[in-house]
Amino acid sequence: MNSLERVLAAVKFNDSDQVPVIAQVFGHAALIGGILLDEYIQDGDLLARCQLKALERYRYDAVFSVMDVNVETEALGSVLEYRKNQYAIIKKYALSKEGWQNDENNLVIPDPEQAGRMPEMLKAVEILKNNLKNEVLIVGCVLGPLTLATQLLGMETALFMAMDEPDRFARLLDFTTGVVTRFGVAQIKAGAHLPIVFDPSASPAVVPHQFFREFELPRLAKLFAAFKNAGSLANWLHIAGPVDSILPYYPGAGVNIANFDYCVTPETAMAKLSQLCLDGNIKPLSFVVSEPADIKAASAVLLKAFSGRGGFILSSGCEIPPESRPENVTAMVMAARNMSIME
Repeated sequence: MNSLERVLAAVKFNDSDQVPVIAQVFGHAALIGGILLDEYIQDGDLLARCQLKALERYRYDAVFSVMDVNVETEALGSVLEYRKNQYAIIKKYALSKEGWQNDENNLVIPDPEQAGRMPEMLKAVEILKNNLKNEVLIVGCVLGPLTLATQLLGMETALFMAMDEPDRFARLLDFTTGVVTRFGVAQIKAGAHLPIVFDPSASPAVVPHQFFREFELPRLAKLFAAFKNAGSLANWLHIAGPVDSILPYYPGAGVNIANFDYCVTPETAMAKLSQLCLDGNIKPLSFVVSEPADIKAASAVLLKAFSGRGGFILSSGCEIPPESRPENVTAMVMAARNMSIME
């Protein structure tokens, strides 16, 4: 059974030879490849080559074409600051609340083949596809509509608009849904098996679950339906933090793989999403500060919790930090390789 088959078996709750393990290695791949992080996030060729080196080292079940959370907002006009060996940050947002009334009639969904770093992400997908074919899951990335809105306006401005002018905010979300839909479909056409949807701004740590239900849920459903129609093998939603209150909404959005963070217990996740494949949930900082024995022990707890259930991918609760200790990533992978979830 190859890695892609293993992951799809978990999604479908079918028997598998091993527990699939997906280390959420994004910028950490730059460390493995000996490349500065700021170079990695701007060059699709470097990104793909580092992902392949990390795969060769760790032998997990997926690779990622992920740069940072600012790809879409940069393509729409936000100005970024690129810092040596760090992720980029936003220096100037593309939109303002005051200017949105004029801007909204002029905004155009960017062409992923031309805008900003989008073409570099597509290039990375194509290189990964050419090297891995259908042996390993190839994962692209888009932001959730709400997260992109906050990346265009800034968090505070976006949330004030949602409260003060909900109709205008809804129109902005319709636009951002169009942006990420086009970008995600382009990734699928380039060879990604699926785009993961990162939506940190939709976390209950940021907005109440009623806000998620009203504003984000219908747009995620539209987004995931478009991905399925374009050939995505599964819909993967990644929202970190205390997501207990929004987990019941995931099936209605069309989610097939649900990431859960370290602050959500496996028992809670299983109770609320009994029919969905779950992905998680080792604390990301542990890969920096803990010992391999600690990672092995945390992995064993998760594997035992899901034993006999199926529908589980061993992973971190969020991105494995770029500066993580390689031996800790190895410890998680080996824990999955040495234990059968169907025992």
